[in-house]
Amino acid sequence: MSKVVAIMSMSLDGFVADPNDGVAEVFDWYFGSGDVELETGGSDPMTFRVSGPSAEHIRGLTSGLGAVLTGRRTFDVAGGWGGNHAWGPAFILTHEIPDGWPRPGSTVHFVTDGIQSAVDKARAAAAGKSVGVHGADTIQQLLNAGLIDELSIDVAAVLLGSGVRLFDHLTGTPVALGDPTVTAGFGVTHLRYPVRNT
Repeated sequence: MSKVVAIMSMSLDGFVADPNDGVAEVFDWYFGSGDVELETGGSDPMTFRVSGPSAEHIRGLTSGLGAVLTGRRTFDVAGGWGGNHAWGPAFILTHEIPDGWPRPGSTVHFVTDGIQSAVDKARAAAAGKSVGVHGADTIQQLLNAGLIDELSIDVAAVLLGSGVRLFDHLTGTPVALGDPTVTAGFGVTHLRYPVRNT
């Protein structure tokens, strides 16, 4: 069965965005922490410039992904990724489908009947590969429901002091984690923890 992997970049003090929803500080390492170029693909491609260790981490992570699951806020901020996410079909957990969607030729799908349905649909679309999960609120909901198999957290070398926390509003704590895989990049430390769902 496909693993569900939470994938987020955050500050050392646990924030994924500043109080104004700005994410530059926690994502800067993607665009200037090294000299290895990585193309993201998708309809709205980007070029990352990262260190060798970070490039190896990103390639290993993204090559195992077959679909993505996120919430409406992340979808809106990302502009719907131009209709096609680089990681494969995208499933958006939402109460309401936005105007103008779904679009012809797009691999973005909207799920209005709950998180279990969203996970099931994303797993089916991933065809045996993992499902990558974006967005603090979506990750929190899935953790609370026991639906996350792994945390892949990129800890940026910055302290934000305030903003949007990745691990706020958890109801099922403590959440037991296995031993991490640790990769030291430039300006970032990559942590991958298996989640021990009981």
